[in-house]
Amino acid sequence: MHIEEYIKKIDDVIKNGRYKDTWESLQQYRVPEWYCDAKFGIFIHWGVYSVPAFGSEWYSRNMYIRGSREYEHHIKTYGPHRDFGYKDFIPMFKAEKFDAAEWADLFKTAGAQYVVPVAEHHDGFQMYDSALSVWNSKNMGPKRDVLGELSFECEKRGLKNCASSHRVEHWFFMGHGREFDSDIKEPLKRGDLYWPSMPERDHFDSFSEPAPTSEYLEDWLCRCCELVDRYRPKLVYFDWWIHHSSVKPYLKKFAAYYYNRAEEWGEGVVINYKHDAMAFGTGVVDIERGQFSDAKPYIWQTDTAVAKNSWCYTDANSYKTAAQIICDMVDIVSKNGRMLLNIGPKADGTIPDADRDILIEIGKWLDINGEAIYGSRLWRKPSEGPTKITEGQFADSEPKPYTSEDIRFTVNNGCIYAICLNMRERDSVCIKSLANSADMSKPDFSGIIKKVEVPGYDTSPEWTRDGEGLKIKTARIDTDKPVVFKVYTD
Repeated sequence: MHIEEYIKKIDDVIKNGRYKDTWESLQQYRVPEWYCDAKFGIFIHWGVYSVPAFGSEWYSRNMYIRGSREYEHHIKTYGPHRDFGYKDFIPMFKAEKFDAAEWADLFKTAGAQYVVPVAEHHDGFQMYDSALSVWNSKNMGPKRDVLGELSFECEKRGLKNCASSHRVEHWFFMGHGREFDSDIKEPLKRGDLYWPSMPERDHFDSFSEPAPTSEYLEDWLCRCCELVDRYRPKLVYFDWWIHHSSVKPYLKKFAAYYYNRAEEWGEGVVINYKHDAMAFGTGVVDIERGQFSDAKPYIWQTDTAVAKNSWCYTDANSYKTAAQIICDMVDIVSKNGRMLLNIGPKADGTIPDADRDILIEIGKWLDINGEAIYGSRLWRKPSEGPTKITEGQFADSEPKPYTSEDIRFTVNNGCIYAICLNMRERDSVCIKSLANSADMSKPDFSGIIKKVEVPGYDTSPEWTRDGEGLKIKTARIDTDKPVVFKVYTD
């Protein structure tokens, strides 16, 4: 289908559907129940940039910036840019060991509930079968419909198939390649890998110039709608630059189209956005590598990665520990969020041992303690303890100094779950928020406590309750991961 035909189809769906391309109409949107219950998803950055595996997934941009580490590495390793450009990595991206069923099995073992592969990153190479450009994984490189295969295997295992598009940033992403003798040359036309390679200004500015043209934005819109039509993702994640002022009309069209199509399927779907890209209530806000310091009355998401320094695989990745990630997950869930955790497979399609080991550790913890996470809801207080969370983006690379007094709360199954974030070599804890106050003027948040259990531990703990708190005595616990106390109330 040509772009012009697709635009007409989009307009027809919006015209005949409940959702129109206005924020007022889109505020009819409600977050689906499956996403309210889901707390843990897998993000996957895998593409042509996994071949050089150097620096980060921004290799396609940085390799064309003279003086950068990637620029120098590229010349030393592959030769001058005029002779070997980014496009020349595509035949090397064979994905010969990619096994979608094996990946989906791992994600299921990790305890994930939804899976978000990057369908197209800023480099402009589509990881799916597309009719809008030949520069895709079905036509080149792996010569496989990566997104299609993975979506199918995830759905078979009860995981929600999703997709992310980082396409809009491609407007400027390869632009530095025009500044010297490289393989990025005119003429560039719609559908080319390097099109349009515009000059990069302050790309974080929502009014930066030159602004994307209607030709580019129509192409962006059609690519996003093609993803919806071909794969029916239950969630579409967008990276930050959709907040650019010129994108807003097209983003509203996409949201209306997606929500109307989902109604046709009888499915509940989600759009993740960052910053102020969408009007509040028309999608779900996402915080990159960070979180909120306090509980929110609305559903939100954190996207982060197992590696601190890159979203894709590189040979120099520095990893978080599983314990650090689980502590962050618990804090996020207690405040009405969910965690989208990224891994970076190698170019051949294998998942690195470090990524795999972290996912398996998380899965083991969730196997025991998932009742405190999956389907849980906010308690009256999300947390107690001295450790304060730094709010905002790019604040989660280092572990927080949690103490035994740092407790997070959720409710589920008629119980309160009090989750201690640091029980290393301890045998007792005092949960102050569950104190039994004799002062009738002070609210008692918890009701009558009947029993306390520790999932994963055979013996029931001893406990008492007074004005200081719920005091729990256990066998000595030696773990670096959070410990859950299941509190039965009446």
